[in-house]
Amino acid sequence: MKKIALDDILGFAAYEKVRQQFRDDIIDKKKRRRVAVGDKISIVFENRDTVIFQIQEMLRAERIADLDKIREEIEVYNELIPSPGELSATLFIEIEDQAHLREDLLGIDESVYFRVGAHSIQGRFEEGRSKEDKISAVQYARFSFDTQAREAFRRGEPAEIVIDHPNYKARAVIASDAQRSLAEDLAA
Repeated sequence: MKKIALDDILGFAAYEKVRQQFRDDIIDKKKRRRVAVGDKISIVFENRDTVIFQIQEMLRAERIADLDKIREEIEVYNELIPSPGELSATLFIEIEDQAHLREDLLGIDESVYFRVGAHSIQGRFEEGRSKEDKISAVQYARFSFDTQAREAFRRGEPAEIVIDHPNYKARAVIASDAQRSLAEDLAA
């Protein structure tokens, strides 16, 4: 999937003109790309559109107009763009009482995988978000599919996200429309 470049980003005035429609479109796309895995975790699969939206919104919220700072934001958010044969996701831990988050879900980053037919794809999480003394409620993961798993996914073999943590066990089937959308990401 092609990384974001400076030319992909609109200036403030241009973005304000299209923001509402762009926002509505992204909300609709994210609905199809969001998977609730149990009652405490949801995963949103990222692509170019979702990342551009995040950059545009960050620039808007922070009123960033300096080109060097815009380039820095693009560089940071480009880490969410999946590489060929990968899916990239943001995992949200949705717990209101954060006091026991570390004790309850430390190690979650080693417990999430994608299952497609007979294939299992372990999530690789961004380092530094889950440590002995803390865990972030937002995690970033990549799922690298080998050729056989990609083909099985493209064919529509049953797919699910599985979390097998000692304190949290859940699974969620990937809906067919989400699977078609994600298959496009794998092909990009």
